[in-house]
Amino acid sequence: MRHQLFVHLVWTTRDREPLIDLRVARFLEPYIRRVVQAEQAIALEVGIVQTHLHLLLRISPQTSLPRLVQRLKGGSSHLAAKEGHSARGRELKWAKGYSLHSVSPRALQIVRDYVRRQPTHHPDEAIRS
Repeated sequence: MRHQLFVHLVWTTRDREPLIDLRVARFLEPYIRRVVQAEQAIALEVGIVQTHLHLLLRISPQTSLPRLVQRLKGGSSHLAAKEGHSARGRELKWAKGYSLHSVSPRALQIVRDYVRRQPTHHPDEAIRS
């Protein structure tokens, strides 16, 4: 791989409701990693709290970001409903839209640490085990 294309992707639950508990997070993380890999990208970090997700991704020039986000959001919501992954019986629903920012190789460690520290950054939204 010669390219160094990095992005920071964030999206939230609908109305920022706390729809992600430990059970949902345990479903989401491997799902996210599989979809990202299938879309020719690598999940470097995944940060999940009760109301939103942060991903640090290394993408390929062939990666279609709109398709990737659709598969991550729409696919996870659909599969969670089908397989019964929910927090306290509340269906996993995502808000419209997302935030996507390019990350320079020089800023990679700063963003990696930020994504990793989401539970500390949002202590009231941290997922309890």
